[in-house]
Amino acid sequence: MSEPPTGYDTAVEAAATIDRSLRTRLRVRGRAPAQMLNGILTGTLPAAPIPAPGGVRCGTATYHAVLTPKGKMITDLWCLRLGDEEGDGFLLDIPPAGREGLIANLSRFLPPRMANAEDVTATTRMITVVGPSAASLLSRLALGLRVEAHELSGLAEGAWRAYGPSAPDGLVVTRTCDVWPEAFNVTGPSAVVTALANGLAVAGVPTADADVWTTLRVEAGRPEYGVDMDDDTIPVEADIHERAIDYEKGCYTGQEVIVRIRDRGHVNRSLRLLHLGDLQPPPRGTELFEVEAPAGVRPVGVVTSAVHSPKHGETLALAYLKRGIEGPVAPR
Repeated sequence: MSEPPTGYDTAVEAAATIDRSLRTRLRVRGRAPAQMLNGILTGTLPAAPIPAPGGVRCGTATYHAVLTPKGKMITDLWCLRLGDEEGDGFLLDIPPAGREGLIANLSRFLPPRMANAEDVTATTRMITVVGPSAASLLSRLALGLRVEAHELSGLAEGAWRAYGPSAPDGLVVTRTCDVWPEAFNVTGPSAVVTALANGLAVAGVPTADADVWTTLRVEAGRPEYGVDMDDDTIPVEADIHERAIDYEKGCYTGQEVIVRIRDRGHVNRSLRLLHLGDLQPPPRGTELFEVEAPAGVRPVGVVTSAVHSPKHGETLALAYLKRGIEGPVAPR
């Protein structure tokens, strides 16, 4: 089997920094940004942040999909509420593959007199610090010891802490579970995040590359838009609906399809995490067949991501399998 990607061992045993600035960041504000976003995003909008002693602000980002009327995905994203709606507004954190579709969608459905979306990607930056030492490092270097490491470690996914200027003008440290070691996304102005990254490097924290992120993500079983999900995916198929959809909220684009699936239907395929043993990681798009099926039968699935997993000592893959397939599958 192949060796772990460079930086993997450090990321799971101590700490590593991964640059995530290819993601798009949009700031939405205006007269009624919450009202407008509520009809576009599938989940619950985040509540206003709460002040804490020492000038710390505490908030929780929420996870969403954005859908077409047929329930197909335009993107997924994280939404942070920065403060008051009109002045601070919301920060949307979007995967690279979802950028164009979301911007086009917002241009159609965000009335300028009610809300507008400003692309702040060029002036901001995002890194992820991953590993068992991440909380203590960020407590000291990003939050000036105003938030203790054990508090950061105890945060649920999406919960964030900030100190200093309001985001995106200051650093926001957010717990993420997109990878399985403890990890935090840090977002803020480019110069401030770069200074933090330099401080982490001085403290002995190496930079890990995208292959480390992919390996840790697949080991965590987390899909990525543009890789495991695309504009032909319904959130239920990708098994993100319990995180991304608020079934109790009012109308949003695509809701009818999602509720119909929940109440009366099913999807014909679903994303699974597969253990493939000592096989070499199959390329994206590799067809899968039931192991005991005779030659000549149709495939029952397709691989979207595959890595050699140092954690499990075998190849793992995220793949869509047809409904009802329960036995072992493999490429041919």
